Amino acid sequence: LAGRSERIKIVVVSRLVYRKGVDLLAGIVPRICKQFPNVDFIIGGDGQKKLMMEEMVERERLQERVEFLGSVPHAKVRDVLVRGHIFLNCSLTESFCIAILEAASCGVFVVSTRVGGVPEVLPEDLILMGKPCALDLTRVLAMAIRDRMKDADDERKGTGTNRKFDPLESHQRISRMYSWDRVATKTVHVYEKVLKQKRLSLLQRLARYKSIGPFAGYVACIIAISVHFFVAFVEWCQPRHLIDVVQDLRPFKIADVPCY
Repeated sequence: LAGRSERIKIVVVSRLVYRKGVDLLAGIVPRICKQFPNVDFIIGGDGQKKLMMEEMVERERLQERVEFLGSVPHAKVRDVLVRGHIFLNCSLTESFCIAILEAASCGVFVVSTRVGGVPEVLPEDLILMGKPCALDLTRVLAMAIRDRMKDADDERKGTGTNRKFDPLESHQRISRMYSWDRVATKTVHVYEKVLKQKRLSLLQRLARYKSIGPFAGYVACIIAISVHFFVAFVEWCQPRHLIDVVQDLRPFKIADVPCY
């Protein structure tokens, strides 16, 4: 992107279904295309809402502004993401949303709905979020587009040292944040924290189960009591001290492995 005369690409890679906010997307695309003549959309994915999107493009005469890729194999997602400058996620519900993580790792700025666990996935300077509403997402997406335009103008003028978003830096930060070593370390930390906590007695656990509701609480208590006595019976049949304990594996070198 080298200035306002260049095209800005908005990338969407998602299943085209209601839960992924395709109805919101259908309201955002014509508004953004009308507001920014140099913005195009690349939409990857398939689903029952694809026909609705194609009808919207036909109705608004945006055939030259919106490209449909159809179903995208996972191995090709990276190739699609790097074509864009902004990744748009319109999901109505999300637990983690791996899609925005992949986009940021590819050096693409993210605009998303503020739902579920989305606010916890990326640093604030790599994402802009809005309400799951076409008008609010259009507003937020317009802000991101103007920021990308300003970065492009600054880069073209040679004053891009203070650019708001650096694709390479985004990739490097995500690589550090979500490395498998870091995930393993955090997982071990959670288990160690749980092991250090004092184990609750049966009565304490029943009190907690009872607090979930007048009916569900009693059902949970009955299940907990049943499980408790079943475990006690199994332990009576097979005492814990008679069970062999697997020893911890010690680190070894390849040279220590015998060859036959």
